Amino acid sequence: MEFQGFCGAIPFLEAIRKNNTREFFEANRDEYERVILNPSKAFVVEMGEHLMALEPRVTPEPKINKSLFKMYRDIRRMGANKEPMKSKVGIIIPQDGWDGCRLQKSSFYMHFSPDELFVAVGVRWFNKPMLDAYREYIRDERRRVELDTLLKNLNSKGYSTIEQGYKRYPKGFSEDMPSVDLSLQKGMATYKVLPPKTIEDGVLLVDTLYKIYEDMLPLQKIVYEISKRAKEE
Repeated sequence: MEFQGFCGAIPFLEAIRKNNTREFFEANRDEYERVILNPSKAFVVEMGEHLMALEPRVTPEPKINKSLFKMYRDIRRMGANKEPMKSKVGIIIPQDGWDGCRLQKSSFYMHFSPDELFVAVGVRWFNKPMLDAYREYIRDERRRVELDTLLKNLNSKGYSTIEQGYKRYPKGFSEDMPSVDLSLQKGMATYKVLPPKTIEDGVLLVDTLYKIYEDMLPLQKIVYEISKRAKEE
């Protein structure tokens, strides 16, 4: 199936918001497959082919629980949104296969909803092995300053860095160190928010995301290196 965009996806997600029940979703599953699931699979294939020009080790897999996320929310988790259905669609294309948690891999990510198109690379939150590897990576002053310079460069191009998650410097870091605020990060990712209508034109969406991911690639490579360090420990 050739990717032609997500035509009809936004009205479907708006309908989910108004009728957030499994019964409504199942009654409209054919529509879900037509406007979201099948285009998502086609998008993963096409975007994956484009991304291989930037990073040959990407591993697109157009399946649920791989590059695609379920529409059902896990309401058993403490503190989770208790609405049974999601009203946004997420897609993730990581590097180096699917062993372990896909959210702890350095990835090219996007999601869309009636409110926004969100595009990002990196890892939004670190588990302990990744956090330890990240802090060890930035313990080196040269690497820390280079990462800080890269983030500022991305910010100057209109990209944002995810928020800090900590208020106190961790052990081994102090306020007199250059770029020390990087040690307060709970993850490392950069993102951009675009109008949701961008998803409706397949050529526009792929071209737009490719240019964004190309800009973000240097950070993607750093987070990938950190992820490899975490695996080795």
